[in-house]
Amino acid sequence: MTFSICVREEYTDDDGERQTRFGVAVTTRLPGVGTLCPFASEHGAVATQSLVNVELGRKGIAYLDDGLAVEDALQSLLNADDGAAQRQLHGVDADGTFTFSGEECQGWYGHTGGENYTVAGNLLAGEAVIEAVASTYESDAFGDAPLAERLIDALEAGHAEGGDKREHLPVQSAALIVENTEDDPFGAYYDDLRVDATETPVADLRETYETARRGQEILEAEYAEEAEDDVEGDDAGD
Repeated sequence: MTFSICVREEYTDDDGERQTRFGVAVTTRLPGVGTLCPFASEHGAVATQSLVNVELGRKGIAYLDDGLAVEDALQSLLNADDGAAQRQLHGVDADGTFTFSGEECQGWYGHTGGENYTVAGNLLAGEAVIEAVASTYESDAFGDAPLAERLIDALEAGHAEGGDKREHLPVQSAALIVENTEDDPFGAYYDDLRVDATETPVADLRETYETARRGQEILEAEYAEEAEDDVEGDDAGD
């Protein structure tokens, strides 16, 4: 019912320090996917889908936060899950990746990945869906655009290849989460977005992203002006 992507990227922050960001994005032909499937923290990203077991995502991220490797964390959860054959579970941490598709998932289903990302989907129009997601992310990887925007690009490519094959279901949803290792209590306003019920999930997610990004740019400009005014006021008082 779903396809999703998890990624890890290293980058240099404004202070010249090396940081890591993690992202996950997902869309499906059901409402509210953002509350069920995507999970991320400053230690990794996880997507749980097919016959969804939300605890695989919640506990998976908790295990990554505790320092477990993604392969060990997610495989241990599957080992303890009686319904593992019906699950899809994949994710990334600071060092590795993990992908799993149970043999009882419904077709078309499958997964793929690279050195720093994973993609999985089920009940899809075909393998071309996840191939498009992967190739689009690879072509944009570490580009100038924010990761949130590039994740939407990847979802859009999969959607264009047919996405979730259940065309009789009009209500769809999409979501994305981006986290990083920077010591920033606020982060970007566009790094945790969801569209819960719509007939155009990826397009609506992009519109939501663009609106949130414009809002952040306006606020940043206002803060910069206030800071400049404060400096000029201090100088005038000297």
